[in-house]
Amino acid sequence: MLQLKDTLEIKDFIDIIFNHHPLSIDPSVSARVEQSYQFLKEFSKNKVIYGVNTGFGPMAQYKIAEKDTVSLQYNLIRSHASGVGTPIDPMSVRALMLARLNTLSLGKSGVHPSVIDALTALLNHQITPLIFQHGGVGASGDLVQLAHLALVLIGEGEVFYKGVRRATASVFKELQIQPIQPHIREGLALMNGTSAMTGIGIVNTIHAQRLLDWSVAASAVINEIVQAYDDHLSAPLNGSKLHVGQQAIAQKMRTHLSDSALTRDRATHLYKETEGQSHFKEKVQEYYSLRCVPQILGPVHDTIAQVTKILIEEVNSANDNPIIDIATQQVYHGGNFHGDYVALEMDKLKLVITKLSMLAERQLNYLLNAKLNDILPPFINLGTLGLNFGMQGVQFTAVSTTAENQTLSNPMYIHSIPNNNDNQDIVSMGTNAAILTQKVIENAYEVLAIEWMAIVQALAYLDFGDQLAKATQRMLVDMQKIVPVFTEDQVTYPYVQKVKEYLQNNEAYPND
Repeated sequence: MLQLKDTLEIKDFIDIIFNHHPLSIDPSVSARVEQSYQFLKEFSKNKVIYGVNTGFGPMAQYKIAEKDTVSLQYNLIRSHASGVGTPIDPMSVRALMLARLNTLSLGKSGVHPSVIDALTALLNHQITPLIFQHGGVGASGDLVQLAHLALVLIGEGEVFYKGVRRATASVFKELQIQPIQPHIREGLALMNGTSAMTGIGIVNTIHAQRLLDWSVAASAVINEIVQAYDDHLSAPLNGSKLHVGQQAIAQKMRTHLSDSALTRDRATHLYKETEGQSHFKEKVQEYYSLRCVPQILGPVHDTIAQVTKILIEEVNSANDNPIIDIATQQVYHGGNFHGDYVALEMDKLKLVITKLSMLAERQLNYLLNAKLNDILPPFINLGTLGLNFGMQGVQFTAVSTTAENQTLSNPMYIHSIPNNNDNQDIVSMGTNAAILTQKVIENAYEVLAIEWMAIVQALAYLDFGDQLAKATQRMLVDMQKIVPVFTEDQVTYPYVQKVKEYLQNNEAYPND
């Protein structure tokens, strides 16, 4: 069981969101949340505090009577539960709940401790609030998405429980979960933050890292397929460029290929007497999609690391408004809810993942084009040429999906539209950025799945056996359980989906 105490790391999200480990709250967390709540309760009695005894946004100029302050919180939640479109996937919703729980647990929001208990109960019971993709502009927090979370916490709205969409009230009754009762500012505190974009973003980074490793693995295997020279992966060459990611990718590929009998030493094959030769049948250097993998995937590696750093900083920050500070006995009004940090990182992430999908598509094309590789039949057609089609049909899907990624990679960070009577005059669109990035990552998995299907066909044709690296042999055994050798034409879309799911749910290098 994971105990929420100080800060969360990526590993904690993997444990709770991916592996469904239960969560408990350290007593010190409960104590500081209670202290923050009691301070705000006393402090706000004779002062104007935004969202406690005022309206919201442009309506903040209106003082709210004490008898109406609880109704104010209910009104805020209900009026802003206005999302539409496709529901956010359960994994991302659980991540945003954990992100919001962690922020409120810092003791800088003044919420009643029952909010912490209720969020923990939802996570531990695997209850997923119905939250829609469309609605958030990512500046006064993810107001619309988080309003749907708050709606569930007050016992209203809808949830997914055991895969079924149901009324929250019926699920709470079945599990004997008590809805929260707003006290001071629970509605605003739940809604006024960056937890939706951050939660989705953290799931994106986890999937992006897994995707990167599968791309590295595919690149290594293709080097074996073409029996490439190995010096483009060498430590001296890649060490002469000072980028961490490039060196890390080259090292990972060297490790993968360390026991391969197929990659070749340039000194043995080309650094020898060549007098009298004016033309070399063998390529002196491979195409960029094989030779420049460390230089292409290195920036992807470094970007994922940077995105992860920023998102972990965000999830461990107080990102609502106002901020309650026990140490100074003050309440500070500002804009910690603004999501520009996350929006920018999501745009960076989708750019590099699109480049990864472009690399995968070019490597796929290399395998399918017999005039380029000069070792495989056209489209790796293992049937009868002309009668059968091999991987010809599924290549169209890879090209189409890659093209969609290129369009989706236009940035959201600079697409601010003023709204809220111009109170929110410049916004981040961070949740949109995170959701579009999620789509780009999913698309990239589809392209990579098709590439791996082609690799299975190529290795079946070449029949290298034990000459392959041990890592390749392990991967091939798993892939062959999913993808048959296509000696006859078959409907391919079920295999694309199965390989995609395998890549999403398994590590390329599980011992890393």
